[in-house]
Amino acid sequence: MARAENKVEAGGTAHLVAALAKALREQLGLTQEELGKRLGYTASAISAMETCAQPASDKMLVGLEEEIGGGLGIFQKARRWMLLEKYPARFRGFSEMEAGAITISSYATLVIDGLFQTEDYARALIGGSYPPVSEQKREELVEARMLRKRLFDREPAPMIELILEESALRRPFGSWEVMRGQLLSLIKDAQRDNVCLQVLPMDRGLRGSHAGDRGAMKLVVTKDHEHVVYMEIEDQGILVSDPPEVSQLAHRYAKIRAQALSTDDSISLLEQLAGEKQ
Repeated sequence: MARAENKVEAGGTAHLVAALAKALREQLGLTQEELGKRLGYTASAISAMETCAQPASDKMLVGLEEEIGGGLGIFQKARRWMLLEKYPARFRGFSEMEAGAITISSYATLVIDGLFQTEDYARALIGGSYPPVSEQKREELVEARMLRKRLFDREPAPMIELILEESALRRPFGSWEVMRGQLLSLIKDAQRDNVCLQVLPMDRGLRGSHAGDRGAMKLVVTKDHEHVVYMEIEDQGILVSDPPEVSQLAHRYAKIRAQALSTDDSISLLEQLAGEKQ
């Protein structure tokens, strides 16, 4: 639902897109209703976009480019910047690195890694977060998170590794049915040629050593072959690029991976848990 406060929260790109869309629509002599019909939206949705009460979604930007873009690529180019504005501020700097990465190696502890989340899981997770966000902001964050999944099918394909704490697989968000859908999605993603998924069992601490006890992290090799580590702590994004620090964190990640289940055993556990949630 479009809300007046969204006009204040909307970023510079959203306002620029709104102004350009309105100017081009009027130049072509189209009413909001006529443009809406071409795009598959109501006149009120076009009005909300033009006033930034509800900024353009990625789908709407694609439609605007086709219908009124005039071959200039304005709205196509805006998609990248609109997406960045929808991310939390702490993640924006890293998102560009992730999108162009050669390798991504993630260790997730409390929740499923964002890149692997289903839409239902992400919506339940974001909707239940604190402090609470508006419905509009929740949907923007969900859309931005889902668009990150384009990375799986990018050419050239990046190598993506994920180590998940078993406890994250047993903690439902929304409902057990939502969690089951998330587990089945993980199983499907694990079948991709460029994905390696492993689970770190909950009993590792009982066996004396738990290399992942200091929290989640994401190791990335960028398109320029730089090695960086990204971590989030209490809504603060931390990007580590100092080589000695990156090396130490990479060694810790390697230890976590060695303590995790094999890929086959990890998939078997996911299948078992998905079966329990029927």
